[in-house]
Amino acid sequence: MMQKVLIANRGEIAVRIMRTLKDLGIASVAVYSDADRQAQHVSMADEAVHIGASEASDSYLRSDKILAAAKAVGADAIHPGYGFLSENAGFARDVAEAGLTFIGPPADAIDAMGDKASAKALLSGRDVPLVPGYHGDDQTDERLLDEALRCGFPLLLKASAGGGGKGMRIVEQESDLGAEIAAARREAASAFGDDRLLIERFLRKPRHVEVQVFCDQQGNGVYLFERDCSVQRRHQKVIEEAPAPGMTSELRQRMGEAALAAAHAIGYVGAGTVEFLLDTDGSFYFMEMNTRLQVEHPVTEMITGQDLVHWQLLVASGHALPLTQEQLRCTGHAIEVRLYAEDPDNGFLPALGTLNLWREPRATTQVRIDSGVRQGDMVSPYYDPMLAKLIVHGDTREQALRLMRQALADLLIDGVKTNRDFLLRLLSCPAFVDADLSTDLIDRSDWQASPTPAWHSAALVELLLPTLATQPHSPWHADGFQPNLAATRQLTLMLADGRETQLQARHEQGLWHLGEHSYASQLQPHGGGLYQLLPQQQWVLVKDDDMVLFDQHGSQRFVRQRWLGEQQEDDHGGLHAPMSGHVLAVNVAVGDQVKAGDVLMIMEAMKMEHSIRAGHDAVVEQLLCEAGDSVREGDELVVLSDAVQTDALQTGESA
Repeated sequence: MMQKVLIANRGEIAVRIMRTLKDLGIASVAVYSDADRQAQHVSMADEAVHIGASEASDSYLRSDKILAAAKAVGADAIHPGYGFLSENAGFARDVAEAGLTFIGPPADAIDAMGDKASAKALLSGRDVPLVPGYHGDDQTDERLLDEALRCGFPLLLKASAGGGGKGMRIVEQESDLGAEIAAARREAASAFGDDRLLIERFLRKPRHVEVQVFCDQQGNGVYLFERDCSVQRRHQKVIEEAPAPGMTSELRQRMGEAALAAAHAIGYVGAGTVEFLLDTDGSFYFMEMNTRLQVEHPVTEMITGQDLVHWQLLVASGHALPLTQEQLRCTGHAIEVRLYAEDPDNGFLPALGTLNLWREPRATTQVRIDSGVRQGDMVSPYYDPMLAKLIVHGDTREQALRLMRQALADLLIDGVKTNRDFLLRLLSCPAFVDADLSTDLIDRSDWQASPTPAWHSAALVELLLPTLATQPHSPWHADGFQPNLAATRQLTLMLADGRETQLQARHEQGLWHLGEHSYASQLQPHGGGLYQLLPQQQWVLVKDDDMVLFDQHGSQRFVRQRWLGEQQEDDHGGLHAPMSGHVLAVNVAVGDQVKAGDVLMIMEAMKMEHSIRAGHDAVVEQLLCEAGDSVREGDELVVLSDAVQTDALQTGESA
């Protein structure tokens, strides 16, 4: 077994590899760019080497700098992770020529599967089903047009050297074919420097099901069951689960054996993933092979109980596979979601910023989070926007879904837009819950439906905060009202998107009354402006200008309105303006009988409305202003009879 491993990667995969290395007592070496000087993987490693500027092309894609770093620290092996140089055959050869162990497949195997068209041509005639199409070398427009007509519509144009949806076009009819071929060529050339295309029959509602394979240097191979990765956006995976819902043992065996046939055809060694399209009739077709550890490998680890990075280290060191096919077991159900710094409401565009709040759910045997960030980290524009992966394991798919929703609800993020709320909504949409899976699920689902605003929870937070701060001007302060009488406050709550509502809050006999609902709630502080509302089990981040409420449906941002202090009644019953502003309306006349809580007039200040209310049953003796008047803080507004000695008037706020 190797003694010191350099990890040629960053973020959550670098951290995940280091955990296994530490468990095995193997020294770890991190490499980092300028942007990653303070990154988690750097602080976690036993050693760290700076390899260049922030741009990946100047650092993580520089094989010469990575090899120089390995030589400088005396590493005897390099783990490429995924992305960057992980599927670069030239890098694998350079590592081997430098006398180091490459923890991955042979360079020839990477080459064989690196080009989609060549891979399909290589597998043609073997026990690997292929989608009808054309993968040949003749790339003239005439040949592509002929092959497209032979294949039939709808069809899919794909960049031969590509991935991630680049250079991919769906063509519905012959009249569109010429223009789409030209567009696909341009995209392929721009993204990969190679404008070659392949043509495939387009499946209307396919599932993306992949098989995890592992092969050793002795010629042994196993498949560690399958993963369903159908839930995608822009042809990139968002949710993965294992085993695939609805999978039969017979279909699993056929797909597993086909995956191993593909691996053996290229002399594969190590961890690899063979990806298939599964049609509605149960037929499946080879799509591609990823010659590395996959992002979604944790769901396979959860259902098998195996550490796939450990397996990689064993195989790279020349050991045989630790288990045979007959010894492998699939237990329970696992789901993984990818947490991205992106804006789902704006076309999933990447988001930047500082993670002012990053609070992970508690890790258990059923809940795991693979993250590469910490609170306070900056999300930069230089790398993939994935921040972390959240993985859960349950006895059944239904239990795993419940665990995932709770784990996501307990993952608190602020400062950077993420897809957290999108995932919560997606996990609850009927199509996903019913396992009606296909690669177009996001496009056809109702994930964009906004949750009902949590008005009552936001109101409870605003009402409870002053009790923690013991502010002398709080309406709920011990000296602010007599215990035997109910204190009332009119609240106006506003969401950041402009939606608002008004609620009347009453505190009586230890309960908070909001409309027809009563709550015995408490606010538990956790530091840094973070609180938990109990027994609602909701989290809230309170800041000067807004607060963010986190619950099972997502997060909601509320605009905070400063507490303007308690409106007091002077000795002769005069009521004063609590702030400078304008009188919008006067609702009473001299001589009117009013009851406690009646709105006497409405003021406007700082684009917010404020209701001036009677503090007790009384008679209006004088009106000292009228609608349209400007008043200053402290100006007397109205004089009431002083027949009843009671609580001071309360000021309710609205926006």
